[in-house]
Amino acid sequence: MTDPRVKEYARLLVEECLGVQPGWQVAVIGQPLGRPLIDEVVGQIARRGAYALMRLGFELGANSSWLINAPEELVGTPAPADEHVWRTVDGFIAVVAPENTREHSDVPPERLSAYSQGYRPVMEPYFTKEKSWVGGQYPTPALAQDAGMTLREFEEFLYGAVLIDWKALREQMRRIADRFDAASEVRLVGQGTDLRFSLEGRRAEIDALGANMPGGEFFFSPVEDSADGEITFSEYPACYGGRQVPGVYFRFERGRIVDATAAGDEDFLLATLDTDEGARRLGEFGIGCNPGIQQHMRNTLFDEKIEGTVHLAIGNGFPFIGGTNVSAVHWDLVKDLRRGGRIELDGGIVQENGAWQL
Repeated sequence: MTDPRVKEYARLLVEECLGVQPGWQVAVIGQPLGRPLIDEVVGQIARRGAYALMRLGFELGANSSWLINAPEELVGTPAPADEHVWRTVDGFIAVVAPENTREHSDVPPERLSAYSQGYRPVMEPYFTKEKSWVGGQYPTPALAQDAGMTLREFEEFLYGAVLIDWKALREQMRRIADRFDAASEVRLVGQGTDLRFSLEGRRAEIDALGANMPGGEFFFSPVEDSADGEITFSEYPACYGGRQVPGVYFRFERGRIVDATAAGDEDFLLATLDTDEGARRLGEFGIGCNPGIQQHMRNTLFDEKIEGTVHLAIGNGFPFIGGTNVSAVHWDLVKDLRRGGRIELDGGIVQENGAWQL
């Protein structure tokens, strides 16, 4: 018998996040271990009178073996048939259910970058919200192991972060985000951190039943040339492309990263920053607000929503909220402010040690 929580999770993805309409063509991307959720998603798409186009693989996105062995010109060029699918579907749902969370870690970073750059024009409608999409995870042993939990513990954690009162959380985040919308300058202060940037003319996007499940954040695209100062992501490793990069440090001048180091895998960090011109600028500033997420999981989809944390994404910005930075990279890095950190707006403290001072 299917866990009733899986049915409700699927309903949120299909109805609330994507809003599937009759006649739509919806790509359903997933991995074999996610079958219980995938089956529910496909069934609910069908009951709404829409097409579900299945795309299953051991990895999401390109297969590592193909990325490593294909000629370089193919890696950076979408297959015509695949490009046709992405340009013609009305939206997609991704069910992340990995057997191994380190897939793609053996792919040279320049090949990952070439692949991302090649698909950038194809995926542009999803970045700009012209087309709908949502991604969510299904509990697997690999995800539980990364989180330091048993599979049962991880299941309880995941559903506790997904099946919450989204209406109440949206209203709470909107009240806080209004203060940021009215401000000009943000200052982040913490361990190894004193960074300022501008939100002038930018407005927050509230993530509650949006493109990511679980949601539970509000975020901006900062003014592209405004970041000045330094930030150290000392609390948690920065996870991206199957890698975990500890102790990342950035120094910004006039919006651009001019110095970057890491305590490990620094070559991967620097190679990613050199993907394109936009990779060294901020594409996003977000604030975690999900009450069901209180600890770091080495899983960015959850970690960026931890109450009392902020995250900065290097690379691509969001045009639908004023962002103009363009990059094949979008790498979220989480900074914990719950112990000795604060957020200031125009010189006044609005959050200290993870608690709002509003």
